[in-house]
Amino acid sequence: MRLATIDTGMFKLDGGAMFGVVPKSIWNKINPADENNLCSWALRCLFVEIGDHRILIDTGLGNKQSEKFFSYYEPHGEDSLEGSLNKLGVSMDDITDVVHSHFHFDHCGGTIITDADGKFSPAFKNANLWTSEEHWNWATNPNAREKASFLGDNILPMKESGQLKLAKDGEEIFPGFRLKYVHGHTEAMMIPHINFNGKTLVYMADLLPSVGHIPLPYIMGYDIRPMITLEEKTSFLEEAVANEYILYFEHDPVNECCTLKQEDNRIKRDEIFKLSDLSS
Repeated sequence: MRLATIDTGMFKLDGGAMFGVVPKSIWNKINPADENNLCSWALRCLFVEIGDHRILIDTGLGNKQSEKFFSYYEPHGEDSLEGSLNKLGVSMDDITDVVHSHFHFDHCGGTIITDADGKFSPAFKNANLWTSEEHWNWATNPNAREKASFLGDNILPMKESGQLKLAKDGEEIFPGFRLKYVHGHTEAMMIPHINFNGKTLVYMADLLPSVGHIPLPYIMGYDIRPMITLEEKTSFLEEAVANEYILYFEHDPVNECCTLKQEDNRIKRDEIFKLSDLSS
């Protein structure tokens, strides 16, 4: 098995929305905001090679939306999805499977591109495009609160291409690669659990967007069911400490991975490191 970080750039989101009820006087020390109250966040995906499977988890923001759309999120940085894959010696056509944690635009925007004819089509011509039936139904019939996050151009062409695949909660879709659902951030968000060198690495998606979100009250304003997120975080953190999980962060602007420890009756971050340190 091979694991590799896929950096696809950075973007900005409102700090208050990212930290919910936590006061700015506290979270601003963790992720400093600019003059517009926006903080920079990573769009960090993950490449997993298991036998003949070359898997990509999430695809970042993409580049097909309008200039007006991108002006709200200020994409920046030199990294790109295709460029990061190419650094590994992997092309877009080499990817056999794309696993989407969920279909909010910053997690799936790179899956669909505009082709030479101006039509929307998958960027990964030879890949299965994974989601769950529950999340597909949720994202394609969005509620008013999440509608702006579920863009039809990002989602509907997956089914039209015939490449869409549906996974079940708890299913091991590849050897050592299991999916678990959580329902607080959005319906049936999939959290990949990957067995690697005797450890379990967990792709945190938006259950824990960053190291700064480990404390229980730090729950995003974007979550549709914040009290469910609180329950899911509590359960996950206890499980992660007990089983010595390695957490991989999609949005942390600095930190890729960490382990956890229990101290003073609280669960805190322990060691922080890069995925390459783990893989070496």
